[in-house]
Amino acid sequence: MLQIGIVGLPNVGKSSLFNALTKNNALVANYPFATIEPNVGVVNVPDKRLIDLEKLFQSDKVTHATINFIDIAGLVAGASIGEGLGNQFLNHIRQTDAIIQVVRAFKDPNITHVNNDYNPKNDIEIINTELVLADLQSIEKQIPKIEKNVKANPKLKPILDNARLIRSHLNNNEPLWQKSDIDQAITEKFNLITTKPIIYLFNLDENDLENKNLKDELANIVSPSTVLFLSAKLENELITLDKEEATELLKLYSQNESGLEQLVKSAYQTLGLQSFLTAGKKEVRAWTIKQNSTAPQAAGIIHGDFQKGFIAAEIVDYVDLISFGSYSAAKQAGKVRLEGKNYIMQENDIVDFKFNV
Repeated sequence: MLQIGIVGLPNVGKSSLFNALTKNNALVANYPFATIEPNVGVVNVPDKRLIDLEKLFQSDKVTHATINFIDIAGLVAGASIGEGLGNQFLNHIRQTDAIIQVVRAFKDPNITHVNNDYNPKNDIEIINTELVLADLQSIEKQIPKIEKNVKANPKLKPILDNARLIRSHLNNNEPLWQKSDIDQAITEKFNLITTKPIIYLFNLDENDLENKNLKDELANIVSPSTVLFLSAKLENELITLDKEEATELLKLYSQNESGLEQLVKSAYQTLGLQSFLTAGKKEVRAWTIKQNSTAPQAAGIIHGDFQKGFIAAEIVDYVDLISFGSYSAAKQAGKVRLEGKNYIMQENDIVDFKFNV
């Protein structure tokens, strides 16, 4: 299951965001460390195609692709040496596939700031420094073992060189998520936090959602990282409304879709993921795969036997299927095709795998 950790300083809106995202009831309180154990929620990936296919096939069941979001307790300066139960919280982050760093970009005298100061740039630096220090501790522990292994097997020297380069970046207080000079395949084995993909999410006052100057200023702080802007307060209002009311409220702020929909889609893109579809009377379903996956790899997501005994993939494009109005009509028009083992899956593929085991 795909897991994304939500991190940030205390009282920046993480739990409010989590509650809106998952329609959950995590404790929201105006004091640090209201969250001790991480809250976990499963969120459907928004996908209009599933609704269209459900109508077309009169399906009994619809199953969305999902993401696990984990609300991790607020970090503070000194977390890497245990301040604010920091070591415990950092371990929770290590178990995730990606990180959403929530940054407070609103002013509210009624909500305590952990440093009694509105300063998004400083807040980001505090979190990133603690993540860097945690990684530095980790790589420092691993390097002596790697050095010993290299003495026994000189072919392992590239691993040592990569570890030393990582240590150099971290000693310069540089997170690793933007570093192109490290070998990502080797680095994955070190299980470091700052190698994980990151999205910066600025929690704005709802009246600032159309403030382009502010948004540009905030985005420049973390450029070229992925940036999103939303108001956790507005998102919590939206989940109490029906679809039409929510759409009307979003229009007031010149928004086409909720911030939460944007977040889920952005998380998918940041992790290099896409989905393919299966459709029929019993079920319409979206399946998550890595971009550039082959047809047999996609088949293996459904069941290992599908990959082992893969023969072919019968595929129709979603747009073609909807356009022709039925599977048989699309097939008669030559829009249904068979693809083999080397086929690279595309975003709108609706698939029926042929296999034999």
